[in-house]
Amino acid sequence: MSINTDRTTAGMAAIGARARDAAAQAVPIGKRAGTTAVQGARQGVQSAKEWATPHVQDAIQGARVWAAPRLDVAADAVTDTVAPAVSSALHATADRVRPVSPAAPTGLRRLLDWRLLVGLGAAAAAAGAAGVIAMRRRYASATAEAKDATEPDAPGQAGEDPTAEAASVNGQVTTTQG
Repeated sequence: MSINTDRTTAGMAAIGARARDAAAQAVPIGKRAGTTAVQGARQGVQSAKEWATPHVQDAIQGARVWAAPRLDVAADAVTDTVAPAVSSALHATADRVRPVSPAAPTGLRRLLDWRLLVGLGAAAAAAGAAGVIAMRRRYASATAEAKDATEPDAPGQAGEDPTAEAASVNGQVTTTQG
């Protein structure tokens, strides 16, 4: 076989024309191949999905059937072994963190509790108020009695007329002259 090595201008033009024709034919073929490939891939994915869906669901169901009892056993083991240890550790930590409460007051300190002192103060104030009220009433009644004792019983008695007669201690009547 011989290779055409015609390097003339006409030969080069013919080679360029054949390359353009081949390219013009290759572009639509490539586009059809790409479209066909995309359609084939979509169909392949769809068929793979249709095939895999029940298999994946079966696998998930099998995993759940296998895992559920093992998780129950693990939960029981944690509850029986780890949980008491964690619980006791938390209680111990709470005991360490809890502030020390002062000892309950005894003896005189218990008697002098602030609530007792407030109660005694309230009782003393009530007793003082009752005493003040009683003293005012007694003062008012004593004042009224003294006023009644010094006032004359009826108008026209001694003290109104300076020339009136007055009885002395010995029973003799004397008149006062002004």
